[in-house]
Amino acid sequence: MKFIVQRQHLISGVQDVMKAISSRTAIPILTGMKIEATPNGITLTGSDSDISIESFIPAEEDGMVNVEQIEEGSVVLQARYFPDIVRKLPESTVEIESDDHFNVTIKSGKAEFNLNGQDANEYPQLPILETDSSFEIQSDLLKNMIKQTVFAVSAMETRPILTGVNIKIENDSLHFTATDSHRLASRRIPLEDINLNLSSIVVPGKSLNELNKILDDNEERVEISVTNNQILFRTKHLHFLSRLLDGNYPETSRLIPDQSQTVLHVKTKELINTIDRASLLAREERNNVVKLTTKDNQLLQITSNSPEIGQVAEELFAQSIEGEDLKISFSSKYMLDALKVIDKDEIIIKFTGAMRPFIIQPTDDDSILQLILPVRTY
Repeated sequence: MKFIVQRQHLISGVQDVMKAISSRTAIPILTGMKIEATPNGITLTGSDSDISIESFIPAEEDGMVNVEQIEEGSVVLQARYFPDIVRKLPESTVEIESDDHFNVTIKSGKAEFNLNGQDANEYPQLPILETDSSFEIQSDLLKNMIKQTVFAVSAMETRPILTGVNIKIENDSLHFTATDSHRLASRRIPLEDINLNLSSIVVPGKSLNELNKILDDNEERVEISVTNNQILFRTKHLHFLSRLLDGNYPETSRLIPDQSQTVLHVKTKELINTIDRASLLAREERNNVVKLTTKDNQLLQITSNSPEIGQVAEELFAQSIEGEDLKISFSSKYMLDALKVIDKDEIIIKFTGAMRPFIIQPTDDDSILQLILPVRTY
């Protein structure tokens, strides 16, 4: 195998693929990165058996030559050293060559590295997904849906199904839902020209976080294909394959209250800043609890009290307060997490009493929904 590649393309391909490679794996060869050269270009592959990522560098694209002097072949290189070598090479092109014994030479300018590779035939074959369940979505929209839900997955392995995001398609809409049983985040978007029902799959939150780092924030189309136990996200130069979680995701729609006793309209940024200041004194072991109280003249009071440290109180002007008076305590962390992913200037918060879950939505957009359970304080 031999080729000369533009170093910048190699660096970005290697960075993407490294997100799937773990040093803690039961299959030793998976600590390496597979490199395959064909006349069309170079494919880099990394996998930890939960996530597999393939990044493709085309030999030529838009009249630019990325890879030249290609001699076909493949090899597996130790992922522990290869990325650092590539990053620190002196010139803008890199020549990589391997012999029949998988000895790999990496040259750039006057620098030359020799690495021991492994036989690529021993690297597990990635499954080829044969499926009718495919649909497309814009990359920036997918990134947004991930950002607005994945933070609410559970970090506890006691209920593994809650460590993932529930994805389904119904009524021509794509739904993402995540919950750790103390809060819930949900986002839906309409899908055009789609005749597909996807009942309910659960993608590990870890997979979606890694995918989010790799995807470009642009209007490129991402094709999503689903089989019984895997999901594939595919762009022009990237294949991202993740296993799905086993089990039934809880029915979350009944958690969402359909009536409210108190409704607030507030400016998102002002509420974030006020809660952020109040949480400075919120005691760690009490979940960073802050209290919200409605006052006369459209005022809200946000307070936090920590006996050993002190207390803080701040008033905030609401656009409107409708319904009953309210005193409610909640985790400032959960509240800030929810508010920060709503990219809108104004929000509406609907409460159904001090001990019932409340929901937060942008004023003019019900496709985003955040739900938080209050904290009981005595």
